[in-house]
Amino acid sequence: MIKISIEVKSGAARFKVASQAESIEWALEIAKRYNSGKECKVVFPTDPEVFFVEDDLSKGGVVVQIAA
Repeated sequence: MIKISIEVKSGAARFKVASQAESIEWALEIAKRYNSGKECKVVFPTDPEVFFVEDDLSKGGVVVQIAA
């Protein structure tokens, strides 16, 4: 499992979310589902210390706001 930051934009408003999934592509798809109609893109560079996370199925796909 991986955990990445994704920037979400809607007009002038932007914020970041954390998304956890089995791949970067799937994490981005999850963020897009939770933020339909908004532009979502992966924030690079990723933090190597938190990129890989334990495989905890109860947390897969969790998307939370991390910055406003």
